[in-house]
Amino acid sequence: MSWLVSLPCTRDEAEALSGEVPALDALPDAPVVATREIDEAAGQWQLDAYVETPPSAALVETLRALIPSARSAAPTVEELPEEDWVTLSQQGLRPVQAGRFFVHTSSHADHVPSGVVAFQIDASQAFGTGGHDTTAGCLAMLDRLARRGAAPRNIADIGTGTGLLAFAALHLWPRARVIASDIDPASIFVTRDNAVINAVPLGRGGGQLALAVAAGTDHPAIRHRAPFDLVIANILAGPLITLAPDIAASTAPGGHAILAGLIARQMEAVLAAYRAQGFRLAARGGSADWPCLLLAKRRRYGFRRKERAFHRSDPADASFGSW
Repeated sequence: MSWLVSLPCTRDEAEALSGEVPALDALPDAPVVATREIDEAAGQWQLDAYVETPPSAALVETLRALIPSARSAAPTVEELPEEDWVTLSQQGLRPVQAGRFFVHTSSHADHVPSGVVAFQIDASQAFGTGGHDTTAGCLAMLDRLARRGAAPRNIADIGTGTGLLAFAALHLWPRARVIASDIDPASIFVTRDNAVINAVPLGRGGGQLALAVAAGTDHPAIRHRAPFDLVIANILAGPLITLAPDIAASTAPGGHAILAGLIARQMEAVLAAYRAQGFRLAARGGSADWPCLLLAKRRRYGFRRKERAFHRSDPADASFGSW
């Protein structure tokens, strides 16, 4: 990529561009997009879009539509030296420390403090570098859960993005079986590459990470491994609510779910969906704007009908997109 298009934006607009953006993905010259804070005191943010060819008028108009505050702003267009966009895009991503975890890009690999668990996650097509409040909140909540003495042996990271949260879970509970899934195949390839960079073992056994392309929990490997002691879902409020019955069915009684990707005003709706499925709120973390919820699934006592079994007699623990 050798062209950079920059436009001013607000913090809210920058946050809204943290996940998948179908309008950009549909463009022939689909860009890699990064947002960064320019002036904290003034609340100034900037959107940077990197493309391989001179930016088209359609690209600029799409960017303006996504950030209404910049509709009248003239974009800054710059041709970059070969591969310079990589360095520039990483410079905007500062290291993040959450709990015992320190997440950094390759440009900060020489500045890792002692006494932390470090993961190198570079900007990519997948969401979840650690710089967003939702991801940092999940890392802190995982650390908090471990310090409470929790010891899950079967873990699922639904909507894994870059794989970061699955890596952190596997570090905290190194004997656990962990599976990470995402609806976007590109995310699974990014996660596989990140696993190699961070020396995370891939596989299907204890102490290994299995990968799967899946919409929510809809995958043979996920169904076979369920119920889970811990389910992590850092996605968006809408999908979280839609997936509430599936995540509940995939969580063992007494198990936990860590939910993030929602904003503060959506929290009660998400909680209502999961309370209806037998969860209770065990803890709230994250930031004021981006809460991270730790839910516990209530245990059931006395007579009850047998729950639907997920296991099959001879299940395939993988299919296309699984590792």
